[in-house]
Amino acid sequence: MVVEHRTIAIGGSTGAVKDLRRILAALPADLPAPVFVVVHVGAQGRNLLAKTFEGCGPLPVTTAEDGETIEAGHVYIAPSDRHLLVIGGAIRLGRGPRENMARPAVDALFRSVALSYGSRAIGLVITGHLNDGASGLAAIRQRGGITVVQNPSDAEAPDMPFGALEASDIDYRAPTDGLAPLLSMLAQQPPGPEVQASRALELEVDIALGRPCESTTIAEIATPVPITCPSCAGVLSEIKEPPLRFRCQVGHGYTAEALAREQEGSLDEAVRVALRIVGERATLIERMVRDAQAAGRTHAHRDLHDKARELRTYEDVLRRAALGWMDAPRTVR
Repeated sequence: MVVEHRTIAIGGSTGAVKDLRRILAALPADLPAPVFVVVHVGAQGRNLLAKTFEGCGPLPVTTAEDGETIEAGHVYIAPSDRHLLVIGGAIRLGRGPRENMARPAVDALFRSVALSYGSRAIGLVITGHLNDGASGLAAIRQRGGITVVQNPSDAEAPDMPFGALEASDIDYRAPTDGLAPLLSMLAQQPPGPEVQASRALELEVDIALGRPCESTTIAEIATPVPITCPSCAGVLSEIKEPPLRFRCQVGHGYTAEALAREQEGSLDEAVRVALRIVGERATLIERMVRDAQAAGRTHAHRDLHDKARELRTYEDVLRRAALGWMDAPRTVR
């Protein structure tokens, strides 16, 4: 299906609601493009996000519904626990695997817009932690679309804008109050030349939609690496196209930054478990030391005493490591 109008896709996380209210309030009533919005929310959300934006601007704002026909000048908000996808001229809500621990995921929306709209797509990344949206924005650019980021210095959480800027060349960046005029201007520009969609882009949109993800599918777009998926403990594969990211055989997706954060949490837990086990082992050996001493077993007493002292040294090292993880700053989504 050939889509005639342009489309705008916006993705954000921490701090995004406040900034989106300012952006939507400043968009014109005659905006010649639909607007699709993904804000990372919990899976148990009650789909009240659209109500947050009601009345803050001239455009109608609703929660996206599966199969809904797309209209220009309308704002569609992703519901909780569904990927918001745009396929042809209709909205699809996908039940595919989470990406960077999120569903809806910003990248899933951006890829679907890149696939369906090509050079007519406009993607905007605003405030948020980690680098969600970077690979999806790169896909929009690869198809000839327009890419925009909020100025990192103007974002409550600058990671997502910085991540997009690092992942690919970005066409425009602007402060929050300059984004609505910029989007309005871009929506009225004629599209440039379009680049053929890659097979990898089609497959990743299918994965987000919830179609079967088989090992042969992943093999088309990624190469296995000796790293475990934090979500399902399966083998991860490195996506062949930049930026650096991974998918498992089930389809869970991670950027390198998100994967590192998840591994950090696993390492933290592993250190604490090891601390408990070593501490319990040292306590047991110390009891055996006292028992050997009381029984007059000199050699056993000496060996066990050395072993207990060694274990307490290990315990001290692990405790310092555990306290280090506890005191280290953590990223909040």
